[in-house]
Amino acid sequence: MGLSEFDPAIPARVSWNAGRKVGPKRALKPRQIGAVRFFLDQNRRIRDRALFDLAIDSKLRGCDLVKMKIGDIVCDRKIRNRATVVQQKTGRPVQFELMDDARASLLKWLELRSGSLEDFVFPSRTNHTAHISTRQYARLFNEWVTGIVALRRAKASIIYKATGNLRAVQILLGHTKIESTVRYLGVDVEDALVLAEGTEI
Repeated sequence: MGLSEFDPAIPARVSWNAGRKVGPKRALKPRQIGAVRFFLDQNRRIRDRALFDLAIDSKLRGCDLVKMKIGDIVCDRKIRNRATVVQQKTGRPVQFELMDDARASLLKWLELRSGSLEDFVFPSRTNHTAHISTRQYARLFNEWVTGIVALRRAKASIIYKATGNLRAVQILLGHTKIESTVRYLGVDVEDALVLAEGTEI
């Protein structure tokens, strides 16, 4: 039905992107890339590791990445050192190199996935003749980043519980204020601050 611009309810409506960060996402740092790979390996997510490595090496937009076919990256039963994809947005071909990490994870995934050269590298879960959607790719990417944040928090908590050294954890996390570390760990503020005052590193 929709609302008229003159309806009283209009000022109360909130735009879909209110409070959200929109536009290009900040690039991952090498340390974060390593953390995502570790997270995916620990959780035995072979497909996601291959997808992540291909995304890093290709630097393709999600719409181009999900449409890649096995023939784009495989030649003579081997993963290519270099691949070419025609971009949807520009209609122009882009060439990129596949590094050792990506070739290894893609080979591992394709050995499980099998399929012909005309099949998509990353098929849809519900329809194997289609590829995963860009929305699914975005959801997975957000999940990976959330996973490394959780991993980071877990590691910091383990160090804190083992040593009781809040200041050491503060330095490891790169926090400027001890209070930020306390909130991050979710420990009792008073106990943590008392402990921190009496701890040297």
